[in-house]
Amino acid sequence: MENDKYQFLSSQTLPVGDNDFRSIVEQGLDFVDKTLLIKEIMDSGDKVILIPRPRRFGKTFNMSMLQCFFASMVRGKPTKGVFDKLKIAKIENYLQQYQGKYPVIFLTFKDVRGSDFQSTYEKLRQVMAELYRDHYELLDSNALIEEEKRAFKDILSRVATKEDVESALKALTTYLYRHHGVEPIVLIDEYDTPIHAGFTNKYYDKIVECMKSILSPALKDNPYMRKGVLTGIMRVSKESLFTGLNNVTVYSLLESRYSEYFGFTEAETRSLLERRGMENLAEDIKNWYNGYMMGNNIIYNPWSIVNCISKNGMLQPYWVHTSDNALIRDLLVKTSIAFKSQFEFLLQGKAIEKVINENIVFNDLQADEDTIWSLLLMTGYLKIVSKQLTLQEGASLCKLEIPNREIRSLYRDIIIKSWLSADYKQYDQFLNSFIQGNIEGFKEHLNKMLLQTASTFDMAMNPEAFYHGFMLGLLADLNPAEYEVKSNRESGYGRYDIMVMPKTLNRLAILLEIKNVKELTGKQDINVLLDEMAKEGLKQMSERQYTAELEQRNVSTVLRLGLAFYGKLFKIEHDKIQF
Repeated sequence: MENDKYQFLSSQTLPVGDNDFRSIVEQGLDFVDKTLLIKEIMDSGDKVILIPRPRRFGKTFNMSMLQCFFASMVRGKPTKGVFDKLKIAKIENYLQQYQGKYPVIFLTFKDVRGSDFQSTYEKLRQVMAELYRDHYELLDSNALIEEEKRAFKDILSRVATKEDVESALKALTTYLYRHHGVEPIVLIDEYDTPIHAGFTNKYYDKIVECMKSILSPALKDNPYMRKGVLTGIMRVSKESLFTGLNNVTVYSLLESRYSEYFGFTEAETRSLLERRGMENLAEDIKNWYNGYMMGNNIIYNPWSIVNCISKNGMLQPYWVHTSDNALIRDLLVKTSIAFKSQFEFLLQGKAIEKVINENIVFNDLQADEDTIWSLLLMTGYLKIVSKQLTLQEGASLCKLEIPNREIRSLYRDIIIKSWLSADYKQYDQFLNSFIQGNIEGFKEHLNKMLLQTASTFDMAMNPEAFYHGFMLGLLADLNPAEYEVKSNRESGYGRYDIMVMPKTLNRLAILLEIKNVKELTGKQDINVLLDEMAKEGLKQMSERQYTAELEQRNVSTVLRLGLAFYGKLFKIEHDKIQF
């Protein structure tokens, strides 16, 4: 029988980097069955659905699955039999009713990006030409008049006018409906890639107008379209792209619907590990890759999970290395001291509360720093702990945290290489000296990183916040499974600046009290003054008994550090207490 060629779920091999659904099924590769997404989309009353998710969360794989399900042929090969042993086949008569019954338009904008508008527009022409080539049979159809066939050929040969390119998507739905007598399904993957490129490379307004001219006619009140599904990273404001498109229903990562279909649930991740006898890695994998709350579901990053399993459980950053993260890096580097101070709480493993607006307007990212929190959440660099609706449309009051260790590694990269202009080797030496209580090594590496810090301007504006944030930033990469970093917490008779508490009690605990010289008067010797202030910090920790919390936790040894700063100069006084 024809269907015998499909060896469903027979392999231990996971598809790494392969988003072609039929190819994965035909090869008998192991994958997580998300086919019930098909039924949920078809059963919804939504004409046009937009599902924004972070990159590498299964968007393209699911769009390939939808194409393979609805189309009778994909790239010249029949799709019959592909779904026969998957979850969707267990729904009575569903395959007979829907599988292979629709013409499908599958359009991806993933490569439509360039350093300027013209190069991006040329790639857009190429994508449209490839889309029309997929439906070449229409040139022999009696459903098209000669004028329409000439326009079709102009798209194919990339000589069509700007107006014809912009109306090409709507025109193709019309041609397919006439030819098949069935309204086509329209699938648009990574719709916002050109817009991201436009913002990064300063042609945002031009590309938004171009994309609006392509999408609006095809998606708004189009009687020749059965259903439209779009995916991307972000929900772009209706005012900037979807003007007049009231029929687009958005299901962001704040919504429950469709949340379990993009990324792996805890049960799915556990099943993948159990099938390979890797259950012992479950807790480590959770620390490294878990943490996304999408709707009511906890979701794992699928790209990282698949790569980790394929490399026999090697725990390292996978997802954050699939992109240059240029936009995120540039925005974070340029943020104010006030923003960085709030970011400190995230680095400590704490949550912060922010109003998250799903309707991102890219131009606001530079004018309003609060918009950056929404961007970090929508793109997968923060996670939701809890949310409350607000009176503002598309906005929610959310508690946010850093999702997992993998994302924390990216922030380490930004802090070290951008905020601190240091390097990884030196940073690792600094951390090792610090947690081992090697004061001379600690001084040496702290001195180098202070000298390499670019922004003396930030020091002058708010020195107390700067030095506090500077030290917290340096401690950002301490393993949260081994150390807890606390800041500005009550202990004894006051509030300490920074406490590093080991999870293993026989390890060294560290207390830091930070002082800064605000200004010099007369002929004061700065080195003498720094010595005095560092001693004052040490004395304050003793008099106010800041070690009380550590003593209650049964920590055996505490290193107390009094640090005094002036510009890029500093002094340290220290002592060690045994309980």
